Amino acid sequence: MSQGSVEGGMAPHATRDAPGLPADRSRHGFEQLSAVADAVLYEGYLLYPYRRSSAKNRVRWQFGVLFPRTWVERDGPVVPHVSGSADSWYQRTEVLLRILEPGATLRVRLRYLQLQRKQVEETGHGRLREVESLRTDDGTVHLTFDEAVPCEVDIAVPLDDLLQGERIVPAGAAAGRDIEALPSGVGRVVRRREEVRADVLLAAEQLGENLCRLRVCTTNTGPSPDPRTTREEALSGALIAAHTLIGGDGVEFVSLIDPPEDLRAQAGTCRNEFTFPVLGGEPSTSPAGAMGRLLLSSPIILPDHPQVAPESPGDLHDAAEIDEILTLRTMLLTDEEKREARATDPRAAAILDRVDTMPPEVFERLHGAVRSLTPADPSPPRAERPAWWQEGADDGLSPTTDTVLVDGVPLGAGSRVRLRPRRRGADAQDMFLAGRTAEVAAVFHDVDDSVHLAVTLDDDPAAELHTWYGRFHYFRPDELEPLSPTDSDTPRSGGR
Repeated sequence: MSQGSVEGGMAPHATRDAPGLPADRSRHGFEQLSAVADAVLYEGYLLYPYRRSSAKNRVRWQFGVLFPRTWVERDGPVVPHVSGSADSWYQRTEVLLRILEPGATLRVRLRYLQLQRKQVEETGHGRLREVESLRTDDGTVHLTFDEAVPCEVDIAVPLDDLLQGERIVPAGAAAGRDIEALPSGVGRVVRRREEVRADVLLAAEQLGENLCRLRVCTTNTGPSPDPRTTREEALSGALIAAHTLIGGDGVEFVSLIDPPEDLRAQAGTCRNEFTFPVLGGEPSTSPAGAMGRLLLSSPIILPDHPQVAPESPGDLHDAAEIDEILTLRTMLLTDEEKREARATDPRAAAILDRVDTMPPEVFERLHGAVRSLTPADPSPPRAERPAWWQEGADDGLSPTTDTVLVDGVPLGAGSRVRLRPRRRGADAQDMFLAGRTAEVAAVFHDVDDSVHLAVTLDDDPAAELHTWYGRFHYFRPDELEPLSPTDSDTPRSGGR
């Protein structure tokens, strides 16, 4: 995971504390999570090559986006998932916590991005007019583009109060307008932010002695735009990359990934929708199961105790990518591409500055590090077993032999399909794959009991390499159309 540092610092955040609370001992813990939380906040903010003209930067904001309800459900109710890769109007987090001492306090920090429209205006004939780009006398280029402002809301409340009844806290962001005059009177840059309205609901339920279930629900409460409003326009009133940090004084959280055996049944009753809670901070040494004092509820699925690699020198807006590769690619941008990237967004300019001035010893550290060594498997390799799966890892499941019925046809490894991505709620890049043919590599059952099929594209020249690495495109069954072995209107890649 690449580091998610915040150039320029976090915008002032609101604090909602109940009166008479003890000093906040969890704030330092939240700061320990800042690098990972910032990586979540800026995941996909602006992708390599960091230019406005890049196709991948024309469809942005793909995780944890909360719109007004009636707009996002204009074509039907949202379907809950455990991650926020699909648009929604709310996020629901439920976790178990143990009470360690009387008078325990819950502390919640909601974080998200507020869209900021950056509009360049040119002065001419005594008036201002909106333009897509403007070059000043010193050669600096200014581009019209969408930025984002980070927002935080801190909430603290005694746990005993939540056990008596739920609490709703406003968590929106005000509208704003900033004007930056450009040199020599050639024009100006106007940055506008629309009001974002949101609430955070906190509730707790006693499950046993010193055991509670905590619920945190974030909802976009803003007025709904016209149903015909495009997603790009509706983003002005949305919470983007919304996620929650949860801590407290006198409490301990239970891992939902690896709960203690005696709490496994209660952990299974927790409902998490459009977000995935994991333990933060340093791992626990408890042999009974994972416990922790901090929790990160993220729209991106993460393991317990996620960390930023210490070798990572800074944010690249793609925490799922490898820093060394992105740094090398950024170094290879032409001068003209770098000028456009710098004009696109200040955060892109900061990435270029860091790469251009990176000392050799820092770059060398990006090549990799060995964290641990495990004994080699003495058993002979099985050619039919992909490297990304070990048979028996999950009782009764085998991605290489499992099948799922689609239009009455069982699909499994080796099946031919045509891709029909959903028009709403799908990965933005899926639109480029609509209608393409592919071969199913495996059938996977997710942690929320949904099914995804891993596929390789027929016309992908690197299909065999991707298979060897275990890298695939993933689709739900209703996004695939079965094909007979003889159906093909797309040439298949060599060797496949």
